[in-house]
Amino acid sequence: MIGQSVINVTSGGRGRLSTFVAGAFLLFLILVLDDIVRIIPMAALVAVMIMVSIGTFSWRSILDLRRNPWQSSVVMLATVVTVVGTHDLAKGVIVGVLLSGVFFAGKVARMFRVTSWLVDGTRTYSVEGQIFFASSESFVAAFDFMDEIDRVVIDVSQAHLWDISAVGALDKVVMKYRRNGIAVEVIGVNAASAHMLDRFALHDKPEGNTGMAAGH
Repeated sequence: MIGQSVINVTSGGRGRLSTFVAGAFLLFLILVLDDIVRIIPMAALVAVMIMVSIGTFSWRSILDLRRNPWQSSVVMLATVVTVVGTHDLAKGVIVGVLLSGVFFAGKVARMFRVTSWLVDGTRTYSVEGQIFFASSESFVAAFDFMDEIDRVVIDVSQAHLWDISAVGALDKVVMKYRRNGIAVEVIGVNAASAHMLDRFALHDKPEGNTGMAAGH
């Protein structure tokens, strides 16, 4: 089916009619000409599939390995090796998707920035980017807990909290400042992030404040 689809596209059959004709002809072979199909030697079918694989393989992709981002090359090679090694296309696809997800998470984690400024004893931190499990440690490390200030404002209007790791990181920052006797205010929370905070955050709930008082 993959070879048939690729051949359709490379031959110019990009519309619904090409797919319908291919499917209808295959159905006709199975239901009507099954007795004839059975006598086709397996060796002949293997030869056809070898020619299909040679014709549909993108040979240029081998030359492009050096020019492509290394992450894309790793995904492609891992997918090919898995399919060849396991004889299972589904496993190759799973490996490719997982690797792509890992590389994407790493790329998004690097698109993260925290800037700060001090005005009249209040330090404001402006957070930009996506906060999730891959960037939560960078988020915590961006704050100076030894700073001698009276108040901290964390502006997340240009950021988004994706998971419980992000919520935990924000809890950690707020509670650590409170232990040092510094008031903290979180502003600019969008609707989706606010929903996550309502469900999982501790710093804005009575038990979180109680814990800080006991620790202080």
